[in-house]
Amino acid sequence: MTVSGPADPGPVAVVTGAARGIGRGIASRLIAGGWTVFGLDTDAGGLARVMDEHGGTAGGFLPIPADTGRREDIERAMAQVEAQAGHLDGLVCNAGIMARAPLERLDPADWDRVLAVNLTGPFLLARAAARLLRAERATGSAGAIVNIASTRARMSEPGTESYAASKGGLVALTHALALSLGPDIRVNSISPGWIDVGGAELGPADHAQHPVGRVGTVADVAGLAAWLLGPESGFVTGADFVIDGGMTRKMIYVE
Repeated sequence: MTVSGPADPGPVAVVTGAARGIGRGIASRLIAGGWTVFGLDTDAGGLARVMDEHGGTAGGFLPIPADTGRREDIERAMAQVEAQAGHLDGLVCNAGIMARAPLERLDPADWDRVLAVNLTGPFLLARAAARLLRAERATGSAGAIVNIASTRARMSEPGTESYAASKGGLVALTHALALSLGPDIRVNSISPGWIDVGGAELGPADHAQHPVGRVGTVADVAGLAAWLLGPESGFVTGADFVIDGGMTRKMIYVE
């Protein structure tokens, strides 16, 4: 799918996993701030719905159906961004999947797939986007990459080895890229905790267990991502921002 964008796209970002959840929220936040967003996702129908929400082909959201676990899809998508926009200011690597299974029943193929999407994908995206991010940019500041990691890089539930490993690797990849790509490109990560992406039935106990008194929202993450992509965070690189309502700082004792 190739959709024509605005003649002057202003600042341009690529957001992966943009058809739903956190990726969709980040895309909407950026568009509201004057960005043109190329949204990548395997869900072509979801991408089309996001585009319709923003006014169709002229609304600042340009869908690219793509599997970010596949190198050829990533390279094709970046070629399309360059052809349609001519420059790139920000990259948000948000796409992620989870395979839950007891260790003895975790299929190595599922392990490989989770690592391909959650960790190798952001590496390939950064590699493919680096030249565009170094070029002249509409924001007038360094290009920026934001990787969406997870507090599961620091804490786990049983049966989530592949996801935890991929997110821990993504945090480490973030600071490695910051050193390799600086000063032209800043690279940071966000590690969300419990974020309500819609559909969950939440009760008072769910909110009360968080030191801030509530479960997180997509808007919480989107606001931080927008700041990290913009010039106000120009002195920030190689950092991981935990956004979890204080849960990873909370001691829990069983009486």
